Amino acid sequence: MEKLQDKFGREINYLRLSVTDRCNLRCTYCMPERGMVFEPKEHILSYEELLQLVDVMGEMGISKIRLTGGEPFVRADLMYFIKELSKKSYLDKISITSNLTLIRPHLDELESLGVKDINVSLDCLDRQKFKEITRRDEYEEVSGALYEMIARNFNLKVNCVVMKGVNEDQILPLIELAKEHPVSVRFLEEMPFNGSGGKVETPMNYKDILSVIEKEHDFTKMIDGPHSTSQNYQIEGFKGSFGVIPSFSRTFCGDCNRLRMSATGEIRTCLYGHSQLNLRDILRSGASREEVKEALMVAVANKPKDGFAAAEENEKEYLSMTKLGG
Repeated sequence: MEKLQDKFGREINYLRLSVTDRCNLRCTYCMPERGMVFEPKEHILSYEELLQLVDVMGEMGISKIRLTGGEPFVRADLMYFIKELSKKSYLDKISITSNLTLIRPHLDELESLGVKDINVSLDCLDRQKFKEITRRDEYEEVSGALYEMIARNFNLKVNCVVMKGVNEDQILPLIELAKEHPVSVRFLEEMPFNGSGGKVETPMNYKDILSVIEKEHDFTKMIDGPHSTSQNYQIEGFKGSFGVIPSFSRTFCGDCNRLRMSATGEIRTCLYGHSQLNLRDILRSGASREEVKEALMVAVANKPKDGFAAAEENEKEYLSMTKLGG
């Protein structure tokens, strides 16, 4: 088998696959409220094209896929695609990142397919603050879906982007979710991918976040799994756990096993890096499977050492996260 491996000897087995660049929220740290230009339908890979490319990557060692967006459930017939992915014997895990606004009608089918690993994008537990951050009034739907999924034993990771002066007061309320429920609440440093080109000058870093929590709770470090992006902690008596993700500090890059593909086929070997190639264009040009594999091998071989090296190569081109694939 031709394995995807970079020049630092890291094997790539995890694909973060965006199925759409569209979202029904307008979170301040992700995109501007107005003026976003979304890709026309003909630029987006069809499900059949996506399945072709996933098969190629499966032959090269990809065994885990996380579906992202935008918001994945904005795309029509997403469950068809998930059902087809669930048939792939080379995939050990299929997971989804979602804002939960549209997921509830699909819970039965997700359960039946065994797709129960969901990363929830949720930055507060306050309706008004939710409306200010997302610029949409969807808190009741999101909250209802969250608690229904907890009751149905979905494996949930609740991801909060901590923004200085905006929602640091939500850190402790979100921690309380893990007290009564077996969920992992994770706090992310804010990144510069907001679609405006603007930088995040002084984000709250992971040490700042931990300092807020330690004023209220004693916690102990857990053993993090291989390739984990989060530093995970346990509070005595809590059913769940919490973690911090140094997404801006980039302390976890050393053993990165990830590859990103946007809904338009752009391949990025690092979130902070530039597009290495476009598989949509290669596929639609009539390229053979071997030619697609060769292009992937070259792209992965050139994967930067870490997020800082990637940012330097990228000359700090800060697109919206919805364009990059969540």
